[in-house]
Amino acid sequence: MSTHAELVALMVAYQGGRLDAFEGLYAALAPQLARYFASRVSGGAPDLVQEAFLEMHRSRHTYTPPLPVTPWLFGVARNVERRYWRRRQRHEARLVGLAAATVRGGDAPPPSRVAPGDVEDALRLLPPAGRDAWLLHHIHGLSFPEIAARLRIQAGAARLRAHRAMVALRGILGIEPGGRHE
Repeated sequence: MSTHAELVALMVAYQGGRLDAFEGLYAALAPQLARYFASRVSGGAPDLVQEAFLEMHRSRHTYTPPLPVTPWLFGVARNVERRYWRRRQRHEARLVGLAAATVRGGDAPPPSRVAPGDVEDALRLLPPAGRDAWLLHHIHGLSFPEIAARLRIQAGAARLRAHRAMVALRGILGIEPGGRHE
């Protein structure tokens, strides 16, 4: 196990662009992260460890030496875990919706009386930037930082594009913000 000073030195070197410093950080901290995620999720711990290190890479500029590295990294890990649970909730909600549609008869329109073809047509009317952000967030379940990385924009811009696309879709489909169909 590395000492506080060794981890700080590795993190500073990593911020400076040294790949061997990342390898040292990974070797020292990956087992701790694996235990952390294994205690909180079932089966997804290795993926979450990788995601946490990827997020550490993206946000390494926010680390301030000589503060301890381990608590900083576990803050990153908590954010990764929160995103995991949000994605999982969205996924389960979609599965429940699909199961409900199957029980109703499979091809029955959803309760809002908006047919899937209507949504597809409405999506085609949106500007590509908004449509992409909306699809990545609401259909694929990506977080706004993930969308931002994929589209090479800021997370706030991704959030704004998705929001504007949602407002436009509601207008096109005649759905009030509360979800009622006009």
